Amino acid sequence: METREEIIRYCKTFPDIYEDYPFHDDNWTVMRCAKNKRSFAYIYERNCKIWVNVKCSPEWISFWQNAFPSVVPGYHMNKKHWNSLILDGTIPDEDIKRMLAESYDLVRNL
Repeated sequence: METREEIIRYCKTFPDIYEDYPFHDDNWTVMRCAKNKRSFAYIYERNCKIWVNVKCSPEWISFWQNAFPSVVPGYHMNKKHWNSLILDGTIPDEDIKRMLAESYDLVRNL
């Protein structure tokens, strides 16, 4: 997964989510849970790559950062709860999907 469209398409497989553009900037796509309007993925282009901010349990933050150099502390986010994924082809699709699913699970019932 390396494109915005691939990430959006995968996020739309989760129940009751929607795509939002709250910053009036087409560069930023936010995927939200419809029930509570909580966001679980921020998708944007930075340094010629697509980045995705995902919510993460604090005990998993450093695990993912140590597992892949392209997982970094959340850009413009609380570093204790968010990681940024740089979609440069080095993070396996199954791990990207797992992090997105975990992010969704963390916010869907809040």
